[in-house]
Amino acid sequence: MGTGRKFNKKPKTRPKKKPIERRRREKEQRARLAALGVSEDKISRMTVKDVRVMLRRPAKVAKG
Repeated sequence: MGTGRKFNKKPKTRPKKKPIERRRREKEQRARLAALGVSEDKISRMTVKDVRVMLRRPAKVAKG
């Protein structure tokens, strides 16, 4: 009898995401948008999901 997936789902196998790392990624993504020319005011009003969607197509962001 083999060991199934049940025993490989522990955080040791795949560590949990940490809140501090999530905030670091979000801050980095907002900085990328600012570098593309999006105003700080607009970035501050955006949700995290909106930021990620905008970064998927940077050419559209640069146009306006």
